[in-house]
Amino acid sequence: MLDAPRWRARRQAHQDRVDAWLAPHLARRQAGERHPVEDFLFTYYSHRPAQLRRWHPGAGVTLRDAEPAEFGPDYRATATGVTLDTGRVRARRAESVTWIRGLLAATAARPAHLGCFGMHEWAMVYRQTQDEIRHDAWPLRLSPDRTAEVVEERGVRCSHFDAYRFFTAPARPLNVLRPTRDSQHALEQPGCLHANMDLYKWAYKLSPLVASELVADCFALAREIRTLDMRASPYDLAALGHPPVRVETPEGRAEYAAAQRGFAGRAAVLRARLLAALD
Repeated sequence: MLDAPRWRARRQAHQDRVDAWLAPHLARRQAGERHPVEDFLFTYYSHRPAQLRRWHPGAGVTLRDAEPAEFGPDYRATATGVTLDTGRVRARRAESVTWIRGLLAATAARPAHLGCFGMHEWAMVYRQTQDEIRHDAWPLRLSPDRTAEVVEERGVRCSHFDAYRFFTAPARPLNVLRPTRDSQHALEQPGCLHANMDLYKWAYKLSPLVASELVADCFALAREIRTLDMRASPYDLAALGHPPVRVETPEGRAEYAAAQRGFAGRAAVLRARLLAALD
């Protein structure tokens, strides 16, 4: 049970936190500019800025002195205040909620593997020219031939389907796995940068059943992970203030694995919070 001053303060704090992320993105969008790091979470994922900004208290919370219309059609008035109609939401989204919970639990049960060294991003530009690469406004740090050599020397050990599906056609046979959507529950592991970024996706897909503060916490982690992801990529983003993690060198691989280990630990906490909220 939250009285009006408390839930309004939580809502305002959430909106202020999100606005700090949204303002630069919206300004770039209006100016027609693109940022391969800062804009990724808004362009790759389907959650719109206004949805991220909207506050939900989560299931099992009653808000005093509130109106259901302030929060949306899934809320109802009770004798003590406004609360989320969890039965209505679960009935509509039971299949997706079950699928997400299964994925989160399966991933949490596995050990983290830290030996990929970010080669998934390299596989996305493997044997492509500057004109063909996805972020063509930004140069590659190495020549296309040397980039391809790094991929071939290191190998690719990607378990994440939504990264693998962006591999170039010549890169796919180099991966030790063949991830599919159907095998996602069997392959996803908690050391994977993209699996940990995707905690944001699962959190917002569970909204409004989970509190918006948890969605924002997942967004914040995903934002940091994306920064490492692109610093370790073959792109040269130094002009954006992102010096490279040179995973083509032993020192760079050690730096990457240490950061990856830290993100895995933080993601494990968020994954556990999502599972606890679901249960």
